[in-house]
Amino acid sequence: MISADDRPITVLLVEDDPGDVLMTREAFEEYKMRNTLNVVSDGVEALAYLRREGEFADAAVPDLILLDLNLPRRDGREVLAEIKNDPDLCRIPVVVLTTSQAEEDVLRSYQLHANAYVAKPVDFERFISVVKQIDDFFVSVVRLPNRG
Repeated sequence: MISADDRPITVLLVEDDPGDVLMTREAFEEYKMRNTLNVVSDGVEALAYLRREGEFADAAVPDLILLDLNLPRRDGREVLAEIKNDPDLCRIPVVVLTTSQAEEDVLRSYQLHANAYVAKPVDFERFISVVKQIDDFFVSVVRLPNRG
C-alpha cells in the first residue's frame, strides 16, 4: 500500500512488547506494505528518534506514529504530550495502539490530541487486521502532510 501521492510512508512504532513488534512487522510483510517500519522500545528513545538526537541523527521523519501508552522510562502519554506540543512534530498523526481499554486512557489520549485510539486485539489474526486497517486508512484514505 502506498500513499495517495504514490510514495511509501515511514511509520514509527513505539512499542516495548517484542511480541507486538513482531506481529506488527509480520502485518507489514504479510500485506506487502511498501512502507518503512522503524521501531523504538521506550518513550525516551521515541523522543530522541523524533528529535533526531544521538544514534537517531539520521533517522527518517515519520509520516505516522503508532504509540503504545504503557512504556518504560517515559510513559506514552508524556510522549504524546511532547509530540503535540512541539511545533516541528505536532503535524505527525499519532495513533495510540495499546492494550488499555480504560475510559480515562481514551479520554486523556484525545485530550492530548491523539489522532486515533485503537485497543490492541489479543488475537493474532485480529491484530494483523487492525494494523492493516490503520495502514489502509492513513495511506490510502487520508492525505498526509509532506515530510518536514
